[in-house]
Amino acid sequence: MAHVQRMSTTLLKTLRDDPADAETASHKLLVRAGYVRRTSAGVWTWLPLGKKVLDNVSRVVREEMDAIGGQEVLLPALLPKEPYEASGRWEEYGDLLFRLKDRKGAEYLLGPTHEEIFTLTVKDQCTSYKDLPVILYQVQTKYRDEARPRSGVLRGREFQMKDSYSFDTTDEGLAESYRLHRQAYTRIFERLGLDYRVVSAVSGAMGGSASEEFLAPAAAGEDTFVDCPQCDYAANTEAVTVSVSPADPAGHGPVEELDTPDTPTIETLAAHLGVPASATLKNLLVKVDGEITVVGVPGNREVDLGKLGEHLAPAVVELVTAEDFVGRPDLVRGYVGPQGLGLRYIADPRVAPGTAWITGANKSGKHARNVVCGRDFEVDQYLDVVVVEPGDPCPACGAGLEIGRAIEIGHIFQLGRKYADAFNLDVLGQNGKPVRVTMGSYGIGVSRAVAALAEQTHDEAGLCWPREVAPADVHIVAAGKAVQTELALELADKLGSAGVRVLVDDRNGVSPGVKFTDAELIGVPTILVVGRGAPQGVVELKDRRTGTREELPVAEAIERLSALR
Repeated sequence: MAHVQRMSTTLLKTLRDDPADAETASHKLLVRAGYVRRTSAGVWTWLPLGKKVLDNVSRVVREEMDAIGGQEVLLPALLPKEPYEASGRWEEYGDLLFRLKDRKGAEYLLGPTHEEIFTLTVKDQCTSYKDLPVILYQVQTKYRDEARPRSGVLRGREFQMKDSYSFDTTDEGLAESYRLHRQAYTRIFERLGLDYRVVSAVSGAMGGSASEEFLAPAAAGEDTFVDCPQCDYAANTEAVTVSVSPADPAGHGPVEELDTPDTPTIETLAAHLGVPASATLKNLLVKVDGEITVVGVPGNREVDLGKLGEHLAPAVVELVTAEDFVGRPDLVRGYVGPQGLGLRYIADPRVAPGTAWITGANKSGKHARNVVCGRDFEVDQYLDVVVVEPGDPCPACGAGLEIGRAIEIGHIFQLGRKYADAFNLDVLGQNGKPVRVTMGSYGIGVSRAVAALAEQTHDEAGLCWPREVAPADVHIVAAGKAVQTELALELADKLGSAGVRVLVDDRNGVSPGVKFTDAELIGVPTILVVGRGAPQGVVELKDRRTGTREELPVAEAIERLSALR
């Protein structure tokens, strides 16, 4: 028997107007439909209908995690400082951490993620290879002090997340745990009704090797990804790589110094010399953990600082300031070139060995022509750091890439032994010698998935939940007076007894028009209208997503709706 929820007694207040600060559809509709309310910046209260949707997402996640042998635990959100110091993330997370002290002065944080504590838990509980492999997971509130929390529950300071961790004694075991999670995530997102892409990603501050993201395409997304229209290649733009063959340097003449006054930008330089920007070499000065570093890219491309930061994590990357040029005659603003500079030089793969460039001559008002990579300067590290543009070649097949926006809903990592090394996580192996454990880390944004579904499935009238996550299977609208309300409640009880989840609008003094508008806004997938045909035992069935309507005898409506469960 399923619970019947009456709107007359439900804590539910719908709004006709969008919240003044809302920019995304999910933010507007989740507030207007009475699912969430803002408590403070980036902190949200989940009201009864919203909590049902959130719990439904969690249920699907738990069922699929249990199916691959995951064991659910619940770790504290209030965590001691010491484990995060040991892993280095007390400093790496910087201002994202909520830090606090207890009355005795001991330092704590509110957990942003739990690799350290899971590692210590397994170290405490598992001593032999016979105890592994093991997969542990939790569905828990996480805390990150976002500088600009926005888009409602899409990016908050407090959010629901499923994080799981695998522990194996071999790399082959880790690969199998990773495969199991990848399959589980595919089943989860398909059951939730999300349109998603699995894309290559970079591991960043998480560490580790293999890394993939699950992205839900949506205009409100903060991630950008590339999709190849010709093959199955897809990747976060930060993970897109290019392969450029070395060129023959023999065809280039010697370095030639050019008089180029008042050309500190690529645009002014290209115009002055009458060459395309692609013939020039742009050299961006950044600081990597405080050390001035040069990043070289073709002049017609921009450096993606986010991409650069991900590649160099956990190092902190920031742009140089005017103060960094003080006392540095070797750094000539607007005229920096890589030749003879003596600084660490990172280059995009497009700056391939043997390619020749027009670039700064490290003298005010001077540039140099025929500066050849590998002959006149060396690259210390190649990283794909340019902003990806539509039409860039697919790394897999060469076709022009397409770019879209998406919401990150899941991320899986093969962490390896980063945290096992930090905490000396060993178990006794088959030969009686210690074996260092290898780990995987796997996250799903549970509250974010709710917002992603709202973004992908809404229409102009309101929310349109897939049945798996909707707060009810059927929304019964009593559109009339006592006879309609009486029949609506009778239908609700019969359907509830059959296991159908029912939300019934039995409110007195509310016009049918308002009830219909609320039903569209709330977004339950099936709407049952008890209206003018009620005295004759006829009701109307409406599919919320397609808008199709059908009049049915009460008995047939009950039979059909009972089949929903």
